[in-house]
Amino acid sequence: MAEHQHTNIQSDDACCTPEQKTVLQNKQSNQTENDKGINKEWLSAIASFILLATGLLLDNWIQPSWFESMFRFAWYAVAYLPVGLPVLIKGIKYAFRGEVFTEFILMSIATIGAFYIGEYPEGVAVMVFYAIGELFQSAAVNRAKRSIKALMDVRPDIASVYRNGNVVNVDPTEVKVGETIFIKVGERVPLDGEMLSEGSSFNTAALTGESKPTTLEKGETVLAGMINESKVVDLKVTKLFNESSLARILELVQNATGRKAKTELFIRRFANVYTPIVVFLAVSLTLLPYFFVQEYVFDQWLYRALIFLVISCPCALVVAIPLGYFGGIGAGSRNGILFKGSNYLDLMTRVDTVVMDKTGTLTKGVFKVQQVVSKDMSENEWIPLVAALESNSNHPIAKAVVEYANGKFDKVGVDSLEEIKGHGLKGIVQGKEVLAGNVKLLTMFGVPVDQDTISVTDTIVAVAVDKSFAGYLTIADEVKEDSPGAIKLMHSLGIKTIMLSGDKQAVADKVAKSLGIDQAYGDLLPEHKVEKVEAIKKGKKEAVAFVGDGINDAPVLALSDVGIAMGGLGSDAAIETADVVIQTDQPSKIVTAIKIGKATNKIVWQNIALAFGVKVIVMALGAGGLASMWEAVFADVGVALLAILNAVRIQRMTF
Repeated sequence: MAEHQHTNIQSDDACCTPEQKTVLQNKQSNQTENDKGINKEWLSAIASFILLATGLLLDNWIQPSWFESMFRFAWYAVAYLPVGLPVLIKGIKYAFRGEVFTEFILMSIATIGAFYIGEYPEGVAVMVFYAIGELFQSAAVNRAKRSIKALMDVRPDIASVYRNGNVVNVDPTEVKVGETIFIKVGERVPLDGEMLSEGSSFNTAALTGESKPTTLEKGETVLAGMINESKVVDLKVTKLFNESSLARILELVQNATGRKAKTELFIRRFANVYTPIVVFLAVSLTLLPYFFVQEYVFDQWLYRALIFLVISCPCALVVAIPLGYFGGIGAGSRNGILFKGSNYLDLMTRVDTVVMDKTGTLTKGVFKVQQVVSKDMSENEWIPLVAALESNSNHPIAKAVVEYANGKFDKVGVDSLEEIKGHGLKGIVQGKEVLAGNVKLLTMFGVPVDQDTISVTDTIVAVAVDKSFAGYLTIADEVKEDSPGAIKLMHSLGIKTIMLSGDKQAVADKVAKSLGIDQAYGDLLPEHKVEKVEAIKKGKKEAVAFVGDGINDAPVLALSDVGIAMGGLGSDAAIETADVVIQTDQPSKIVTAIKIGKATNKIVWQNIALAFGVKVIVMALGAGGLASMWEAVFADVGVALLAILNAVRIQRMTF
């Protein structure tokens, strides 16, 4: 686009269609309503707390004559209603839906029972501190979800697209592939596209978790969600919004909380069984002593049963455990790691073997021609032929050959192109049959290859023209900077490392040795990788993780216990199939993912032990008449708050 077109941008007042303005207004309205709801709950709790504190002051210190009988009951009833009525209503609603035994019913029975026996302050206190605990739980859950919500908020609302010589602001979903969009400094890129301008610096934190800006030049791919930081640029849209990297990540995050860990599912099922048992025990504690105790007093045993109900409320478990997993998923998002469900956080703790693809995972996947060796033809004769053939492939090695040829093949036509899986390409170029691939390809077609060529340790592209061995190119791929450190970190955790590669064994061994990898297997087709992982998994109790980035890795990612995709440069197929996506393409993030999984699992089990331990002790004391309703209230709320504080620790951890 010409530079002068940048001046034809519509004003900010016209940035939105009426429909878009309505959506934005609805979002703001919903947020305002949510804020009002939260404020109302806090005001209700504060009002009840003040009335409770005043009532206790009148009861125990001032003791005025007027604060007796019905007036005292009315005072505490007014204190009870702001916090108790919502719980009663929820309990009734759930009961009508068939869910009779819920925490709301437990709290309702306990507090109404306390009023029945005249323990008004205790009845109010149960509801006040329960309500305060719930509010703290909500605040903690919101904090745990904040990393996820922050990612959800990066969805761009407007795309500035060139149409009829002007820049028109439209919804990103209305932009078509091939259109040119305009990105101002500070704006978020709404769609994936190819850079048409000379270049700019982009903040990629929303996609990768990395705050360091990335400089992208003309012709390079810019992804939706990046923020343009240095200068105005034009992009040619290459994907529809729903197919963009950002939309894909948003979908992964939205679905992440739907896949529950076994621990989380167990606690939910346990609470459904545990609550009716607790109610039955409370009823038994009230009535059975009548048959065994000589001086049975109904109110005394009812009081003990009410204490039992208060302390047995499972809310600390039901909230704090999912909160721990929310925290783990949020911690992963901040570190450029997407867990597709809390179940994969648990699986990461069981990983003792990490199997990795070589190209694009441990290496950069950017190949360059290192050496050209001619045999039966001169280089100037066969290089244009093989480059013309390879120009029809998107494989990184093919791109390296094309780059080396530097346009010498531009006018060379290719007929009868055939890709031979795992071997290379075959085609007719300028009337000659050309083979380009590994040594196996030439052997398959009966082309003799000398031993010196076979013994070359680097990756080679062997070329035959009309059944004659023309020569070969050696290709080298660069190892990622943090690959050696990642392998060391895995070994420090006692994890075995294995590398699988389609390259010949000599190349695989060379890379494995330089990185310190335990085992390496080369000369593998995609189906051979599947066979290797199946063999590695056979008879193992611990989990096997596979890390890959290409389309050919998708079957192995699906087969492994935990499939980890390198998402920044990885294929859509690999990312869709994987259980965990590493957006930064850094192998060291594999260790980070394992550490986050272990930290989450540790916190969850700490909360389970804490909640059960304290509840069992106080329930026993209450049943024996050694604990009052006050101890039960503070024990229940205290356990819940300690579990919450423990769960949110993961959000402050450094991995």
